[in-house]
Amino acid sequence: MWFLNLELRQALYLCPSTCSEYTTGEGIPKDKDYEPQTICEHLQYLFALLQNSKRRYIDPSGFVKALGLDTGQQQDAQEFSKLFMSLLEDTLSKQKNPDVRNIVQKQFCGEYAYVTVCNQCGRESKLVSKFYELELNIQGHKQLTDCITEFLKEEKLEGDNRYFCETCQSKQNATRKIRLLSLPCTLNLQLMRFVFDRQTGHKKKLNTYIGFSELLDMEPFMEQKNGVYVYELSAVLIHRGVSAYSGHYIAHVKDPQTGEWYKFNDEDIEKMEGKKLQLGIEEDLAEPSKSQTRKPKCGKGTHCSRNAYMLVYRLQTREKSLTIEVPAFLQELVERDNCKFEEWCNEMAEMRKQSVARGKIKHEEVKELYKRLPAEAGSPYDFISLEWLQKWLDESTPPKPIDNTACLCSHGKLHPDKIPIMKRISEYVADFFYRRYGGGPRLNVKALCKDCVVERCRILRLKNQLNEDYKTVTNLLKITVKGNDGFWVGKASLRSWRQLALEQLNEQDEDTEHSNGKMNGNAQNKDESNEDKREEEEELNFNEDIVCPHGDLCISENERRVVSKEAWEKLKQYFPKAPEFPNNKECCSQCKILEREGEENEALHKMMASEQKTSLQNLFHDKCRPCLGSWPQETDELYIVSQFFVEEWRKFVRRPTRCSPVSSVGNSALLCPHGGLMFTYASMTKEDSKLIALIWPSEWERIQKLFVVDHVIKITRTQADRADPESALYTSEPQLCPECREGLLCQQQRDLREYTQATIYIHKVVDNKKTNGGAKRQKISHQSYITYQKQGIRRSTRHRKVRGEKALLVSANQTLKELKIQIMHAFSVAPFDQNLSIDGKILSDDTATLGSLGVIPESVILLKADEPIADYAAMDDVMQVCMPEEGFKGTGLLGH
Repeated sequence: MWFLNLELRQALYLCPSTCSEYTTGEGIPKDKDYEPQTICEHLQYLFALLQNSKRRYIDPSGFVKALGLDTGQQQDAQEFSKLFMSLLEDTLSKQKNPDVRNIVQKQFCGEYAYVTVCNQCGRESKLVSKFYELELNIQGHKQLTDCITEFLKEEKLEGDNRYFCETCQSKQNATRKIRLLSLPCTLNLQLMRFVFDRQTGHKKKLNTYIGFSELLDMEPFMEQKNGVYVYELSAVLIHRGVSAYSGHYIAHVKDPQTGEWYKFNDEDIEKMEGKKLQLGIEEDLAEPSKSQTRKPKCGKGTHCSRNAYMLVYRLQTREKSLTIEVPAFLQELVERDNCKFEEWCNEMAEMRKQSVARGKIKHEEVKELYKRLPAEAGSPYDFISLEWLQKWLDESTPPKPIDNTACLCSHGKLHPDKIPIMKRISEYVADFFYRRYGGGPRLNVKALCKDCVVERCRILRLKNQLNEDYKTVTNLLKITVKGNDGFWVGKASLRSWRQLALEQLNEQDEDTEHSNGKMNGNAQNKDESNEDKREEEEELNFNEDIVCPHGDLCISENERRVVSKEAWEKLKQYFPKAPEFPNNKECCSQCKILEREGEENEALHKMMASEQKTSLQNLFHDKCRPCLGSWPQETDELYIVSQFFVEEWRKFVRRPTRCSPVSSVGNSALLCPHGGLMFTYASMTKEDSKLIALIWPSEWERIQKLFVVDHVIKITRTQADRADPESALYTSEPQLCPECREGLLCQQQRDLREYTQATIYIHKVVDNKKTNGGAKRQKISHQSYITYQKQGIRRSTRHRKVRGEKALLVSANQTLKELKIQIMHAFSVAPFDQNLSIDGKILSDDTATLGSLGVIPESVILLKADEPIADYAAMDDVMQVCMPEEGFKGTGLLGH
């Protein structure tokens, strides 16, 4: 649009270059690439290329880089226009030539006045202001002229909004309106399609149709009526898309010299004429809803659009035949670029020429051999890879050497299953191929592997016989076996023998098919995967479900039954390696002994568990145990054991036949290597309370008799004043080891800040309440968890996920912004709609790492979502989700 403003282009060409080589006329050094130093020079060079380059389109990367723009982030084009014009005006203000210095004001700057009239005394107050565009409200309007009328309409100042009149020296009712004093040569009209929605707190796009004419008479809207104010449409800027946060920009611009319209859509430029001349019309990126209004009918010379967001009009009297010459040094740069482009084109043409030449040679080769390719009946032939042959036929470049290794079986011959991917060709053509392209091995008429064919036929016959044998075995199983003629078979094996047989046959089939490790190019990996597969399927081998650990017949008769000799012989055909147990076979003697011992142990464990539970009632029930937070008055001494010991003991007491008895207390896990205690009294009342259990003195005596106690840990209370509980002092035996305690805390902090691939939970809340109506669950953080886990206390701190939560894998060094992207994919909530908090603290710094924000493994983060963007979709650069808007902050557009 700026390029096709001839006056602006001419003024920029007049701007002197800062490079001394160009200003002194010494010419451009051949060994040095031109690098524009200022914004004006970048624009000059771009305009010169647009005017005289032989390229189809011009890449503005240098210009973009000079402005410090992020091409991965979508911005508002109108905001860019406003900021760049301001920057350009500021830059050109230092020029001596007035035609250059004032070009932005002359082309784009107009004046209007805010006029306030007092209803009481008639005093008129006027505030004159410059404008570079008129921002027009389109809501509720169908025509551009209606939008301009509303922009200039009179506003009443009444009630609380009354105006303080200097003449009356009091607040009075008044009227206020905008009066247009002067208009620029180029009139930019901004259609305010992007408005703030108070209900959602976000911008939205108004997708309503606005009609506008190719000729616009501004005289009715002017303060002075004696000027020339007829404008003609010169550009329509289009925002394609239904959302204010995503979309695509297109420009329809008129060439002032030819009067022809062009559509500029990134690197695609096309002339608009005939039926294509529908200005401002571009289909939406998203499917329009049924409720959207239809396009109104437009007469000749008028257009209407639901996507046009900026209209540019030019004074009709402006000179259109302005001839603009590119300055000599710029033209030399353009010619240099054209030479490079021509060289590239010539290289491409030469490459195409060579490709065509190779293709002709190849064509002649194919033409000569194609007729002799088929092998006639009775004539010698070769098998060759069909894929290689297709490449030889299709591609102009010579194919790679012939590689037939993928078609070989384990015997080094042609596998019968590979015949479909091979082609039988005449020996004459095969001789030519191997002479010209090499490779191998050659597979002639004797190459087919007889062993593999025989094995394949055997497996096929077994597969076909399987259905008949299944019926036979089913009938044989109905016969009651008399005497000792039968065989023991596992019930589970009988239920699934047909499926096992089929899988086994398929596996044999695959083994013969893939027995050559060279096929996949990695025999080792294939062997490893087969080994893993065999390990996984060992449990499924037929009749092994009744084999005991000692390799003999299991003692449980509920898991097996007797089948007839005829049925067993049928099954053995499919499972020749299956373990065989005749009906008169005795069960495993070792298992019988172990069973008797097990029964005795179970009885002993039950008795032991009952006695221990009776003896240690307080240890079994949490409510009966003392608490440090409210020290019991009846004693001044309490003993400590690990919570892990208590839990393991409870498991045994509850299920003595399934769990092993606990023999020792194992208090060493609570002490450091020096034998000192790892807890303070304060930590035992709070974060470490989940790792220890307090024991009454009387119960401790019973524990010492029932279990092996490696270390005694005791807490003693001494009270100076019995009347004042606050004066109590607490000591421990053994005493706290300060160095190890400090080291433990430091290690925990490091671990919580340096984790990788840890699980956290995101819980979405509605109106500060959880979606399932529950109260906020506080995460239990066990300070000593990691250390004690290493020492043997397997205390689980796993968070139990509830409905509405989603688990995410994160690392401590990833940023909050990256987490928001993960949350966006999990909950379909755009990052700028996410309000995150943890333990009441708001998470707002997108650049901060999760470790620095205190997000640790198993944390629960609360997500409160603002209303999401309805049309979010991942569509390249067109439909991308933006982070909270910062506009062009940090770019060169903001100047000083």
